[in-house]
Amino acid sequence: MTGSAAAAGRSATADLSARIDIAARRAAEKWLTGDVMSSAGAAVVDVVGRALMEDLGGGRHPGVDVTTLATVPPRTRSSGDVVAKAPGVLAGVTVAAAVFDAVAAVAGRTAEVEVLRSDATSVRPGEPVLRVRGEVVDLLSAERTALNLLCQLSGTATLTARWVDALAGTGAQVRDTRKTVPGLRHLQKYAVRCGGGHNHRMALSDAALIKDNHVVAAGGVSAAYQAVIERFPDVAVEVECDTLEQVVEAVTAGAQLVLLDNMSTEQLSAAVRAARAAVPAAGEVRLEASGGLDLATARDVAATGVDFLAVGALTHSAPALDLGFELYPPEER
Repeated sequence: MTGSAAAAGRSATADLSARIDIAARRAAEKWLTGDVMSSAGAAVVDVVGRALMEDLGGGRHPGVDVTTLATVPPRTRSSGDVVAKAPGVLAGVTVAAAVFDAVAAVAGRTAEVEVLRSDATSVRPGEPVLRVRGEVVDLLSAERTALNLLCQLSGTATLTARWVDALAGTGAQVRDTRKTVPGLRHLQKYAVRCGGGHNHRMALSDAALIKDNHVVAAGGVSAAYQAVIERFPDVAVEVECDTLEQVVEAVTAGAQLVLLDNMSTEQLSAAVRAARAAVPAAGEVRLEASGGLDLATARDVAATGVDFLAVGALTHSAPALDLGFELYPPEER
């Protein structure tokens, strides 16, 4: 490739990237309202834009789905449904809608998108979730990107809902962690909320979590706790403990949120009793179990008296919910 050809290719890619960014932003403003946009608006625009660039921005023919362009006659129109193939809880339906909308806009066209099932609702196999009508080349070019995001987020919502169901009536709540897919944290935490779960801190500055390495660096649990509250008195502080002695030390120092790490149910029960007994007069403490938790023993863990169960698997190991895109026969031209 000559230098002029390479420069032209870079220019074309930059132009495509700019068009995708504009289309993603406009589609997000149209489709992503309420909870998802208020908490993750800019992040969603970025994720949709980067996802579309992965599919359309590289390869031998940037901006083109070569298979679709070769097999679909020009200006062929049709409609199709995103359909659930497994039971679950939805999250990211409007994100998928934004993807279909944005792909058509990049080509200078429009797509008619109808949301049939809302986020945070249950779906059964065979139920349509989203209906799209437009030029087939746009529908098929957008299909995989839309499904990747929708299946990933709905998988997180579905797994979260299973934890919520397992803990029903216990008084304990399931919370996520920062163990998220890079770049998807805002959307994954939104999906946790769709499943009925609760979010832990979004970023490192939202709250302090004193872990074992911080304790080592500071010279002890009490020293680490005092250092945080003196430097950042406006943030909530949680202290990770893996022994009863550390639990008592943390609560005595004033900690109101204690993470009980990798403890058996017997150890958790003892830690809860020790923490409640060590709470200063008129004080309170909330306790969170973490490490090695699973659905089979969720209620046993809740029965120890903890307030929260921290489950990293909600965002790092949730299996994708199976959904597919079914295209109807092309319309007569």
